[in-house]
Amino acid sequence: MRKTTLAMAVGLLIASHSVSAKSSPLTVEQRLQILEERLASAENRATAAEAQVQQLKAQQVTDRQELQQVQQQVTVKNETPKEETKKNASVPALSLSGYGDLKVYGDVEFNMDAESRKGSIISNQDDSNERWDLNGRILLGFDGIRTLQNGYFAGFSAQPLADMTGSMNLDDAVFFFGQQDDWKIKVGRFEAYDMFPLNQDTFIEHSGNTANDLYDDGHGYIYMMKEGRGRSDDGGNFLMSKQLGNWYFELNTLLEDGTSLYNDGDYHGRSMEQQKNVAYLRPVVSWTEGAFSVAAAMESNVVNNAYGYYDANGHFVDQSDRTGYGMTMTWNGLQNDPENGVVVNLNTAYLDATDEKDFTAGVNALWHRFELGYIYAHNKVDDYAGVTCDDDCWFGDAGTYDIHTVHASYQIPNVMDMQNFNIYLGAYWSQISGDSSISSDDNRYGGRVRFKYYF
Repeated sequence: MRKTTLAMAVGLLIASHSVSAKSSPLTVEQRLQILEERLASAENRATAAEAQVQQLKAQQVTDRQELQQVQQQVTVKNETPKEETKKNASVPALSLSGYGDLKVYGDVEFNMDAESRKGSIISNQDDSNERWDLNGRILLGFDGIRTLQNGYFAGFSAQPLADMTGSMNLDDAVFFFGQQDDWKIKVGRFEAYDMFPLNQDTFIEHSGNTANDLYDDGHGYIYMMKEGRGRSDDGGNFLMSKQLGNWYFELNTLLEDGTSLYNDGDYHGRSMEQQKNVAYLRPVVSWTEGAFSVAAAMESNVVNNAYGYYDANGHFVDQSDRTGYGMTMTWNGLQNDPENGVVVNLNTAYLDATDEKDFTAGVNALWHRFELGYIYAHNKVDDYAGVTCDDDCWFGDAGTYDIHTVHASYQIPNVMDMQNFNIYLGAYWSQISGDSSISSDDNRYGGRVRFKYYF
């Protein structure tokens, strides 16, 4: 490179000499000085070019090292001894498909319960006055998502559960797709918008947490707009949602066997017979501004004669007409102040069902990891067959009754300095009162210690 530069400099010198000779002759010393300056300039350019070449080579080495690190992250080699590895046709490895991100996680939740049996709010009770119980499960989560540069995304979530009893269940199994901060579609098994949040609800034993076995005939039913929310064992959800600034719109459709709503399939003292699946439509609209949010919703079965019973004349009597309305308001001060912020929920719900009208209202607050809440339910049953319950029902005929529930919990965070290990202490007390057949002394209470660990 330097020889080429020298030749170019000599050529330029000769050309310059030819031009300048016509005007004013230069001395030999002046010509040598010019030649040396041009040679020095050429050498500087050559040195800079060599430095750029070396820099490019170093960058190639760095890129090669980063590529190897990425390959090592997506390929986990087995710790099998080299002698055993040589016997395989290929090196054992775990590889990702390359079509998106995969997240593997877990949630451990085990409970130690102590509970009274006097004055049942739910059924499936034994004859004892108290219950001491250990229960819980381990959840394994697998979430996959793929996002494109234009904001479109698609993904899935699968959450199998391993119960303490030795059985395997499933929490969520959902496929979703849409566009970021715009629209989204979900299909599968999951829960839609929570219209009756209970804050840090460690232990409240009055109704189920899914679409199944919510209503327990002859016992206290607390309606909380969960009948069309989803996560059913007898059907699935299809949900469409849209985000417009501070506004959020959602429409969930739940298709299932409607009799799964009732524990043991009984309603008002009669056994329900399914004719066809129900279709719950559950529209929700919410508005959020800073720490404050408010949401309103309704849920309604739109299929007539989905289930019911046959009267003495052999006529089918429809019992599947159920429409609910709800509203919830939340102040979440933890968003701006994680240490001293307060979370407050105010919830209300009303159910207009066949021969029954239920109203529920609740308020709860969380501050410094301590939660306290109250739920009031006022239910009116217009028709009841009068069948005697075998598990100590609270009422066995038509009438009006009220349920009062107080619940509290406290979180002990970062056990053994682990941010993902918490212990919750929970307790509740409930009382039912109403017609003469219901004693005002009927109450129920319990306490729980919950071990919660995320991994």
